[in-house]
Amino acid sequence: MTEKTGHLAWCALVALHVARLDGLVGSVSQENIFLIRWLSTALKQHRFPREVAPDIHWLLKQGRTLGARSELRDKLEYLWRTCNGVLLEQNDLFRLTYAIETAKQMDFTFHHLNDREWSGRNRVSANPVMDAIYLSRSSLDVSFNEDGKQIAPLMVRLTGNTARLENILNRYGWCTENCADHQIPSLYRLVVHRPLNQ
Repeated sequence: MTEKTGHLAWCALVALHVARLDGLVGSVSQENIFLIRWLSTALKQHRFPREVAPDIHWLLKQGRTLGARSELRDKLEYLWRTCNGVLLEQNDLFRLTYAIETAKQMDFTFHHLNDREWSGRNRVSANPVMDAIYLSRSSLDVSFNEDGKQIAPLMVRLTGNTARLENILNRYGWCTENCADHQIPSLYRLVVHRPLNQ
């Protein structure tokens, strides 16, 4: 995610705000239609650098496929906040939650597993080609203190396009470490990028 993507998101949000002030947008469905038209025009007129074209295509697909349920404004706010560093000032648990929500919006499925579902005979089996995040509830309970700061690695299972998911997590200040456990396939540790002085 680059500054250029952040600039695209900021411009779209400003255009939407102006349209609201002008009385052109008054509902969620009108908001969605406005943003689809604005993004389509931006793409056709090459208003933004070529590097952001995939972001515009993704937003347009979301808007056209899901309609008012696409929450285009929220997605643009995610992009803007991610690119301008505001989210990196939040606590670790908040940023992880934001990363998971972003991944879900990008078609990753999310599973919050108890101990029985996590390992052993009754373990939930994961499809290795499906884009999914499987989070251990027990690990989550001991990985953060009351202030939302990570105090222990968080155990997850990641399947599908893990490189894409790692990019999402990195944007929110998280990194993955492959555990290569034969008993629990696709096992990773999630740890925070923390500056040396912390």
